Amino acid sequence: MLVNDEYQRRLRLKELEIMDIEKEKELEDVRKNKGFTQVYSKGWKRVRELSFGNSGAAGLYAMFAEHIDPTCGAVICDQQFLANQMQVTTRTIRRWLDYLEEERALVRIPIAGRVCAYALDPHEVWKGYNNTKEYAAFITNTLVNKDNNIKRRIVSMFGHKNTDC
Repeated sequence: MLVNDEYQRRLRLKELEIMDIEKEKELEDVRKNKGFTQVYSKGWKRVRELSFGNSGAAGLYAMFAEHIDPTCGAVICDQQFLANQMQVTTRTIRRWLDYLEEERALVRIPIAGRVCAYALDPHEVWKGYNNTKEYAAFITNTLVNKDNNIKRRIVSMFGHKNTDC
């Protein structure tokens, strides 16, 4: 582009600055794994086991894996939303959630009413920076109630350390 005067020169510099900012944002999104879910070997094993045991629950697990929040490894929603997304009844969703909890594939943390946070093991499935796993819903120290029931469930399910990831 030919620059004819000072105004056009400043305008062009501004355009180049905006392009640089956009390019930097794209690079940052790539580093954050935006739009990407990491599934480790342990996670693929989990998917295989769930698909043999209960294919509907495996589909629900996959939906959670696809939509987990990259900062905490959980999805927050109500059962009716899940039922609508999976095109089943809330009763079916409850059965699938019970199955996933029994299989230790997720932790259900009640929020309010039928709204829960559904946390997945970050050593199986993770989104976001790898070094942010310490902030996963079941690793953090902030998600506890007065009787420590949630913390106790979380520690019993995912308290082990896995160096494979």
